[in-house]
Amino acid sequence: MKRKVKVVVISDVHLGTYGCHARELLYYLNSVQPKVLILNGDIIDIWQFRKRYFPKSHMLVIKKILALAAKGTKVYYLTGNHDEKLRKFSDTRMGNLHIMDKLVLKLDDKKAWFFHGDVFDASIKHAKWLAKLGGWGYDFLILMNRALNWFLNLIGRDKYSLSKRIKNSVKSAVKFISNFEETAAELAIENEYDFVVCGHIHQPAIRKVKNKKGRTLYLNSGDWVENLTALEYNNQTWKLFSYKTRERVMKLDQTEMVDSEVMPEMISAFLGITKS
Repeated sequence: MKRKVKVVVISDVHLGTYGCHARELLYYLNSVQPKVLILNGDIIDIWQFRKRYFPKSHMLVIKKILALAAKGTKVYYLTGNHDEKLRKFSDTRMGNLHIMDKLVLKLDDKKAWFFHGDVFDASIKHAKWLAKLGGWGYDFLILMNRALNWFLNLIGRDKYSLSKRIKNSVKSAVKFISNFEETAAELAIENEYDFVVCGHIHQPAIRKVKNKKGRTLYLNSGDWVENLTALEYNNQTWKLFSYKTRERVMKLDQTEMVDSEVMPEMISAFLGITKS
């Protein structure tokens, strides 16, 4: 049975990269029936897009999203930094699919503000090449982590996250995350938004923030590279979904496969990408 959910928010899927857990995301999307699906940035990783790597499971995620839109789900694709090329299509509507940079929704008489969050990242605004280099390094780290976890599983040890360890150990990374959350919350309070929902930093969170000017609820949907999380809004309540049991990942139905050569060509043609 599919769970009926009023709003589902996912972000930082990074389709087209080695770190993306597309199979797990596909399982999750097949388990819910949302009225509104918000894709809060970095869904397709155009920065690291390569025609030679776009697995069938990644294609099926795109197909599933389009199928939800076709069946009545309102799908809002909010652009992020890794899929910034889509910003040239901002305010485009194709049936139930909307491409936007930010979104304000009224949820049970409360205002919710959705945006990816890269606007707060100085490294992207002033040194994009450095941010892209960091993206490649992060992808390599994820590959190393998979090899490490394979070995740990072989000897009966628990899985380990290298990137989380690094983030938690580096003071500047911890400070950036804290500053990001505080800035988003303060802006939401100033603009009288009851909820502010971001992505970008790969840190799932639901946190009440209060200052002299008011209060808001800061939310972050996390990612589908490390945390495998999504936000769900139902019955006037926000909850953080966490995919923990990876052994339940669905087997891909061969009848639903999309041509592995055609899809990357279609995506690169649509976005005007010429690199191989």
